[in-house]
Amino acid sequence: MRILLWHVHGSWTTSFVQGSHTYLLPVTEPRGPDGLGRARTWDWPRSAIEVPVHELRSTPFDVVVLQRPQDAQLVVNWTGLVPGIDVPAVYVEHNTPQQDVPNTPHPAAGHPGLLVVHVTDFNDLFWDCGSTPTTVIEHGIVDPGERYTGEIAHAAVVVNDPVRRGRVTGTDLLPGFAEHAPLDVFGMRVNALRHHPGFPPDRIHLHEDLPQDQMHTELARRRVYVHPIRWTSLGLSLLEAMQLGMPAVALATTEAARAVPPGAGVVSPSVAELHEAMCAFINDKELARETGAAAREAALERYGLKRFLERWDQVLAEVSS
Repeated sequence: MRILLWHVHGSWTTSFVQGSHTYLLPVTEPRGPDGLGRARTWDWPRSAIEVPVHELRSTPFDVVVLQRPQDAQLVVNWTGLVPGIDVPAVYVEHNTPQQDVPNTPHPAAGHPGLLVVHVTDFNDLFWDCGSTPTTVIEHGIVDPGERYTGEIAHAAVVVNDPVRRGRVTGTDLLPGFAEHAPLDVFGMRVNALRHHPGFPPDRIHLHEDLPQDQMHTELARRRVYVHPIRWTSLGLSLLEAMQLGMPAVALATTEAARAVPPGAGVVSPSVAELHEAMCAFINDKELARETGAAAREAALERYGLKRFLERWDQVLAEVSS
């Protein structure tokens, strides 16, 4: 198939474009949120093709993957086609609802011809999609390989926009973790933490927007992965860390409890318990290695790329028919 979609969620799109289709990515000038084109810090196949928006009206495609409320109108503006009516369409929901939980209506609720694809069962449960049909396709990620060494007795965190997102991503919890062990924070716009109140520069080390492969290598050198996220679907960085072979310490919120099974790490709503678990892994390298091996096995089984792509092929075929 020829699939029109936006580069909205880099890690998810990296997995999605590994399939057997042609992926058309709008490009605006200058490249902005509605037209980023191909990724710059992820490795995407040649089948992910950039298409300038002024060429979309004459570019054929079989299905459109919407991911934001404005995407449907962009398709109308750029092609004259109405998603779900003139062209088959699905709406991928990456996020948890943000307002009036659990009564938040989904942007696609009641839209004819659309299928909402949630990335977790938790999201499917909490979003109100009304009469619009829904399904769940859990994450699948490109296996980064077993790289774990744990040679650096630090904890690692991956988070994007930690200052802007604040409590959502558990930014306020980072200094508390750093009191118990040095903390390495990776992600986009993490350098903003340097000017954030209460962040000790001698305990929290920042790694700004590394290329994915380099970030994976650096993550795997740290002893334990910490996932302090309060309210997002399921951080793909957590799954990547597990597939690297890292033990996981995670808040028991949204889908994390299902992603980190017993033996693969410690999941708890108690921050004090997570501090204790993090220290246990920091101080016992063999425990960390054994737990990380179990985490990798669990993440490969549940969040493997093959299952993800097969499920998407099935859904795309059903929608297009």
